[in-house]
Amino acid sequence: MSGRRMDSRFHGNDGTKRPTTITCVHAREVLDSRGVPTVEVDVTLASGARGRAIVPSGASTGRHEALEFRDGNPARYQGKGVRHAVRHVNEVLGPAVMGVDAVSQHVVDALLLETDGTPNLRRLGGNAVLGISLATAHAAAAGLGLPLYRYLGGSQGREMPVPMVNILSGGLHARGIVDFQDFLLIPLSARSFSEALVMVRNVYHAMGEILTERGASTLVADEGGLAPAVDESDAVTGANEAAVQLLVQAIEKAGYRPGEDAAIGLDVAATHFYHEGEYRLSAENRTLSSAEMVDLLVRWVEAYPIISIEDGLAEDDWSGWQQLTARVGGRVQLIGDDLFVTNTQRLQQGIERNAANAVLVKVNQVGTLTAAVATLRLARAHGYLPVVSARSGETEDATIADLAVGTNAGQIKIGSITRSERLAKYNQVLRIEEELGAQGIYRGREVFRRFLDAR
Repeated sequence: MSGRRMDSRFHGNDGTKRPTTITCVHAREVLDSRGVPTVEVDVTLASGARGRAIVPSGASTGRHEALEFRDGNPARYQGKGVRHAVRHVNEVLGPAVMGVDAVSQHVVDALLLETDGTPNLRRLGGNAVLGISLATAHAAAAGLGLPLYRYLGGSQGREMPVPMVNILSGGLHARGIVDFQDFLLIPLSARSFSEALVMVRNVYHAMGEILTERGASTLVADEGGLAPAVDESDAVTGANEAAVQLLVQAIEKAGYRPGEDAAIGLDVAATHFYHEGEYRLSAENRTLSSAEMVDLLVRWVEAYPIISIEDGLAEDDWSGWQQLTARVGGRVQLIGDDLFVTNTQRLQQGIERNAANAVLVKVNQVGTLTAAVATLRLARAHGYLPVVSARSGETEDATIADLAVGTNAGQIKIGSITRSERLAKYNQVLRIEEELGAQGIYRGREVFRRFLDAR
């Protein structure tokens, strides 16, 4: 630290501490929405201002993501404890950023990455690194007396995101009832974020009524979406298509026009049923080649009001992604999640290969706030749409709500409108909407204009 003491990024030019200088970093083990341990970090500044962040965790994770550090002791939380990651914060990473000006987020994050020293943060843990990164942003905002979205985006950060909301769940989020992971509602005709949530609630309620009438379960999955057993006889090609048809019915039952008032988004999460070059749909007892998987998705786009598909192909099936993008990329938002893992290098590959046209932004995939924002900016520069997203293992931390507004991302994917770890984020956007008032922007269907005009 001696070489940094007189650097004006860390202290004032006269060597004195700034009010926003980091003076304390402390982590603890807390629990996420699945009762699994995760890392919470407090960052305190010289002024006494404090920021807190809790790190989310995914069930559907790509192999190119930053790695979580878990204890591995089967006698405690089945090996998923994070005491070692907490110790890494308190004894290694925290001391590395002590004395840094919290307002210099890029400096803090660079020091965290340097201290870990591995490409995927496997030495100290992406969960340890991210906890400090996000808590630092919260502390800096508090130290300057600004709401987080304003700190992140300045006066230009004022766009309310269109919510992409989980209505039906499958895949790893719902015990494999259907192979595809999420069947999502995208409200199009709403004129504000709050009005969009009304539409979502109406469709969610209509879906519950449909399932009750059929005698199906209305239990919910990890992200709050309904997770019934789907009768594959209802569809030509099986259980996954039956779920799409159910969502169309729910939209209509709620009094909306499919494709006009509301559209459908899919999170296929194809990596998790891709084995040895084939897509194995266990819920339908059939196997598809990459070309056949593309054909299936193209047929659905033509038959249903689908305007967004996430991870329609596996994370390293680049040729499949190129085929899908060439065939429907002008009509549908094609989001890379496992494909890009919020990583600028992976996204650059997609740009060069003409694969996908949108990117999911999950801060814990890449380890720092700076890196996540860099990916978002790269996407925008090349016409890719960013979608700020939560994880399946979430907490009451609402950072991504402010991130979506502050960066004018335009879209947010939180999960369903049940369970408080989801509602904490929706409610934060509602608060921001109220605070901004007439200064706020909500583009609604205009976000998807290029796809809607091409259909």
